[in-house]
Amino acid sequence: MRIAVYLPLLLALLAPLGARGLSERCEPRLATWLLTASALVLGAASTISLGLLAVTGLIRFPVIAALGHWSAYTAQHDDPTELSVALLSGLLLGGAVVAAARMLWRRARSLAAAVLEAACLPARDGLVIVDDDAPDAFALPGLPGRVVVSTGMLHTLDESEHAILLAHERAHLTAHHYAFVALAQLGAAANPLLRPLATAVAYTVERWADESAVAATGDRTRVARTVGKAALAARRAPARVLGSSLGIRGVLGRRGPLATAGPVPRRVAALLAPPLGRHPALAVTTLAVLAAATCATADAAHDLHCLLELVGAS
Repeated sequence: MRIAVYLPLLLALLAPLGARGLSERCEPRLATWLLTASALVLGAASTISLGLLAVTGLIRFPVIAALGHWSAYTAQHDDPTELSVALLSGLLLGGAVVAAARMLWRRARSLAAAVLEAACLPARDGLVIVDDDAPDAFALPGLPGRVVVSTGMLHTLDESEHAILLAHERAHLTAHHYAFVALAQLGAAANPLLRPLATAVAYTVERWADESAVAATGDRTRVARTVGKAALAARRAPARVLGSSLGIRGVLGRRGPLATAGPVPRRVAALLAPPLGRHPALAVTTLAVLAAATCATADAAHDLHCLLELVGAS
């Protein structure tokens, strides 16, 4: 097979270098979409490439070649892929499939549990207040979702900050941020090289929610102060999960988003600065990389098809 089959693997290796640039320089909503798409496309493309390489190794074994009426001898001499590369690709492919399947199963279970729990929680306008001194707040996906806030968090913030907190958490539910994070993590599960993209998505959804709170309140400085104040209070609280007393497990696999959502100083600094633009050059570059990975994968699949036709005609 030609060089095209290796291009998605190379792009997966280089793509995380742009994760920080997208998350720090691009408007959060657009950055989230681009980063999530990158994790999914590059994860799928690199996994398919491993599969294509693995097939070139399998057809070199006479027993397997006989099943498809292929010539193992022709495959050994006409395919430039080294057998060791094909076998290694097969092992990596197996690991990628298992990791992705486990991740999907765990996320599906977490989401189902969250939806069930949200349906059982009594709420007023989607808000659940829990009597707990530990400052905590998080969004619980469901039909509809719930915003869960502890009395400790309410006592930590003043009334105007309560509105900011609720706007932030409701933005998570309205924009389905848990889905973006889960999809990015799926791509990273298939290809661990893409983990920086998943980490960046976890950050940009928080920035997206921060900007939604700014849009709702019109005060960037107060939102920045609320984010820092809530995060500092949550970090000083005892290390325990408020949701555990309710049987709740966050779909994102962590405590409240304000407590551990990512580098809080970066979020506060971004709120104190002017809003970020869309940066068309970054968006176009990202889309070009994804298009290149998709085209390379299609070309590699065509190469394998031609190889199978060749060894089948021998």
